[in-house]
Amino acid sequence: MSLKRKIEPKKTATRDMHQFLLGAVSPRPIAFVSTVDKDGNENLAPYSFFNAFSSNPPLLVFSSNRRVRDNTTKDTLANVIETKEAVINVVSHSIARQMTLTSVEFPAGTSEFKKSGLTPVASELVSPPRVLESPVNMECKVKDIITLGSEGGAGHLIICEVVMMHVDEEVIDDNNRIDPHKIDLMGRMGRSFYVRASGENVYPIVQTVTPEVIGYDGLPQAILRSKILSANDIAILASVYHMPTKEMMDTIDIDGDAELIAKDFIFEGEKEKALAILVKALS
Repeated sequence: MSLKRKIEPKKTATRDMHQFLLGAVSPRPIAFVSTVDKDGNENLAPYSFFNAFSSNPPLLVFSSNRRVRDNTTKDTLANVIETKEAVINVVSHSIARQMTLTSVEFPAGTSEFKKSGLTPVASELVSPPRVLESPVNMECKVKDIITLGSEGGAGHLIICEVVMMHVDEEVIDDNNRIDPHKIDLMGRMGRSFYVRASGENVYPIVQTVTPEVIGYDGLPQAILRSKILSANDIAILASVYHMPTKEMMDTIDIDGDAELIAKDFIFEGEKEKALAILVKALS
């Protein structure tokens, strides 16, 4: 293991602490929040301090932080305090650069829809418009706003209940679920880095929660000390439900390096056979 630097928040400048946090807690989903003020002026802004926290009731939370440089707050916060409504739109790759335009600090009352070229479309249950080009729009009532501090960088947790969700039919698969490759979402990382959540970097990791698996401590020490199998490979072996039986191992012929053969079977999804090969080679 490499050496780890200690970062003490009370001894670290806020701007540096901000970047260490964002570089470590990433990628983060992006809430593309549309609001209106009491006069109906539209505002659209991205927030990456955001996630889903409950499905019944359906609750989303994003944070509008005080600016570090001058401790001021943003139009989105003022608007949700006034109206208690918002629409949280998702950001697909196709509108990523338009999304970044809305992060520019235009004068209050400026429509970021016009500045970004995105299209406002009327919502059904709330006043703020939806973003037409976003594949998912979630109309929300603001349930609570929790202020976390009074200094620059302090957040305001905006707790939103989804009262209506609009999902583009084109991103829904045959199992009535959103296909990650079709929705093609963007995530935010530290500094100016983003990540595209589609393609070969998106893949399933299936792990049942019952019945119990054998775990790392159920594997022979020789497997745990392997120089060929990665930690992920070993974790896959540890996810089987029981050690291989003698009958299973009797059906196996090992022609070559057992660890290399096992690694190939792990890649092919045959973890039970991979483990049987390794245990037989050790016997």
